[in-house]
Amino acid sequence: MAKYTVPGLSDKDGAGVARVLQERLSAYNDLHLTLKHIHWNVVGPNFIGVHEMIDPQVELVRGYADEVAERIAALGESPLGTPGAIEKYRTWDDYSVARDTAQAHLAALDLVYDGLITDNRKAISKVGKIDAITEDLLIGQTGQLEKFQWFVRAHLENASGTLANADAHTEKKAAKSAR
Repeated sequence: MAKYTVPGLSDKDGAGVARVLQERLSAYNDLHLTLKHIHWNVVGPNFIGVHEMIDPQVELVRGYADEVAERIAALGESPLGTPGAIEKYRTWDDYSVARDTAQAHLAALDLVYDGLITDNRKAISKVGKIDAITEDLLIGQTGQLEKFQWFVRAHLENASGTLANADAHTEKKAAKSAR
């Protein structure tokens, strides 16, 4: 447990908020690596549009990781940014699509965003009862992640509003349904 935290929080509450943020830090580090993987492995007619759409997402998510790590440090804890920390705090499977079409990767990425945004909303709920500053940080980040997911879904949606990956529950099935 930390020997100090931010003013207005108990050491115990600061450590609890930091634990929630550590999960988000690991998720953001994993996401930015996954996004780069997609950036490098996307092929097909929509290659350049998707390739260029992904890089700004990578940079913003890297920034989110930095903001979260700095908040953890301000709370008096040590942010863990190692590959081992990603594995330790991971509650999801590793991204499972290799070289594939833009549609396939976007369909799989949509599921990645589903999981990340759902977990962020849970974290917002947990920290909101304790620390409005951290809650605000996560709310802003989650809003931008939802915007990125909208960008992804715009490529998957048909004229009737149905997503190409609507019934898929795994990345590989999502990719297959969108090919």
